[in-house]
Amino acid sequence: MGRHSIRVKITVMLTVLIASLIVLVIFLNNAFSERFYLEDKRNSMLTDYNCINKIISEYRNDTITDSQMSDQIEQLTNSTAVSVIVVSSDWTTIYTNSNGGDEMINRLRKSIFNNDIFQDNDDEKPSIPEGKEKAPRSINMSGSGIGETRDILIETGQYTLQKIYDDRLNDYYYELWGTLDSGDSILLRMAIQGIKDNVSISNKFITYIGCLIVIVGIIAAYFLSSYFTRPIMQLSNLAKKMASMDFDAKYEGHDKSEIGILGESMNDMSRELEKNIAQLKAANIELQRDIDHKIQIDEMRTEFLSNVSHELKTPIALIQGYAEGLKEGISDDPESMDFYCDVIMDEANKMNIMVKKLLTLNQIEFGNEELVMERFDIVELVSSVVNANELRANQKDIQIIFNQRGEHIDVWSDEYKIEEVITNYISNAINHCDFEKKIEVSVQRKNDDIVRVSVFNTGKNIPQEDIDNIWVKFYKVDKARTREYGGNGIGLSIVKAIMDSYNKQCGVINKENGVEFWFDLDAKSEV
Repeated sequence: MGRHSIRVKITVMLTVLIASLIVLVIFLNNAFSERFYLEDKRNSMLTDYNCINKIISEYRNDTITDSQMSDQIEQLTNSTAVSVIVVSSDWTTIYTNSNGGDEMINRLRKSIFNNDIFQDNDDEKPSIPEGKEKAPRSINMSGSGIGETRDILIETGQYTLQKIYDDRLNDYYYELWGTLDSGDSILLRMAIQGIKDNVSISNKFITYIGCLIVIVGIIAAYFLSSYFTRPIMQLSNLAKKMASMDFDAKYEGHDKSEIGILGESMNDMSRELEKNIAQLKAANIELQRDIDHKIQIDEMRTEFLSNVSHELKTPIALIQGYAEGLKEGISDDPESMDFYCDVIMDEANKMNIMVKKLLTLNQIEFGNEELVMERFDIVELVSSVVNANELRANQKDIQIIFNQRGEHIDVWSDEYKIEEVITNYISNAINHCDFEKKIEVSVQRKNDDIVRVSVFNTGKNIPQEDIDNIWVKFYKVDKARTREYGGNGIGLSIVKAIMDSYNKQCGVINKENGVEFWFDLDAKSEV
C-alpha cells in the first residue's frame, strides 16, 4: 500500500502535529515570556516597596528591633533578587543588602536632586511597552552627570518606578526610588538583563528538546501505528470472507476502542446475516400461515353470513306462513287471528332486535361511533337496570339480589353503553338461571383506580372449551335453550366490543353453583 497506507498517514500526521506544537511553544515564548517576566518583576518591586515601607514604619515606632527589621527585609529581597538601600533624612544608612552601598546612595541622590532638571529627549533608546500604564517618559540624564537614559514607568507623589539603561554597565535596570511613610528615602534596583538571558536559554532548551521529541515521535508513531493497522487488516479479511458467505469467520480481538466496537459490530452483522438467511428459508412457511389466516378470515366471513341467514330464515318463514294463513282466511276465529298476529309481531320484533344489535356491534368494532367519556354513579345505574328487570325475573321465579342501593361510586365511561353491558349481563343471567333461581349483582372497588361490576347467576357451568368462544358472534353454548328464549348469540359480543373500545377488561368465572360475568371501569378522580 506504500504511502497511501494508514500507518504512513498516522506517522506523518503525528509528526506534523508534534512539530507544530513545538513551533507554537517557541513562538509564544519569544513573543510573550519576556514581557510577562518584566511585568512580574515590576509588580514584585512595587510589592517589595510596600512591604519595606511597613517594616520601616514598625521599626521607627519601635515595634520591632533593628535585627528583626534587617531579617525581614533580607528575607523579602532575597526571594526577588532586588538590591535595596534605605537612608534617613541625614543620609545615614538604615539598611542595605548591596555591597556597593556608597554607589546606591549616590544613585539615590542623583535621582532625587536631578529629578527637577530632567528634559524630554527624542533620542532615547527603545523602551518596552508597559500594558495598562501610560506611555513611559524617556529622559536623558547624561547632562546631569549620570551617564544613562531612563524611562519613567510609574510616577506618584511618593515614589517613581523607572527603567534605566546604564552606559557604564551596558545593561538595563529597574529602579524604584522615593520616600517612605517614616520620611526615610529608599532605592530598589534590579537588573533585567538576566531575565532576557533566561528567556533566550529557555528558547534554546525548548528547541533542542523539541527536535528530540520530533525524532522520538516519528519512530514511536511508526511502530505504534501498527497497533491500529493490524486489527484493521483483520477486519478487511473478515469482510472478504463475509462477502464469500463464510459466516464462521469472526473478529477475535479484545480491543475496547472504536476498532474493537467495529469488530464486534461486524461479528453481530455476521450473526444477523446468518440468522436472516435462516429466516428466509422459513419465509415460505410464514407465508403459508398468512394464506391460511386469510382463508380462515374468509371462512369466518362466510360463517357470519350463514349465521345471519340462519337466524333470519326461521322468523321470516314464520312471518310468511302466518301472514299467508291470515290472507287465505284459514280461520275466522278472532282468537286464532290474534294468535297469528302475535306470532308475526313477535318474530318481527326478534328480527328487529337482532338487526339493531348487529348494527351496534358493527359500529363499535369498526370505530364508527365517537367515544364518550363522562362521569356517573355506577351504583345508581346498576340499581336502575336491576329494577327494570325485576318484573321479568319474577315471572320466572328468579330472585335478583343487589344490596348496595343508596351507595355512591363514580366511574368514567359512556353511561349509555355501560347500561347496555349491564342489561346484557342481567338478561343473559335470567335466561340461564337454574337451581336456586338466584341472581346476585355487586359493585366493588378493586383499588383506588378500578371498580368491578359482577353479575352471578346460579345454574350450570360453562364448559371450559366454550369459555373463550362465548364472546364470538352467534356462538351458542346451549343452542336449544338459546332458541327457547329467542337469543341470537350477539349480546356478549356487544359487551366484549364495548369494553375493548374503552381498553377495559371483562370476563367470566365458573363458580361452584353458577357462573359470574364481570367487567371493570375506571374510577380515577381525573381522566
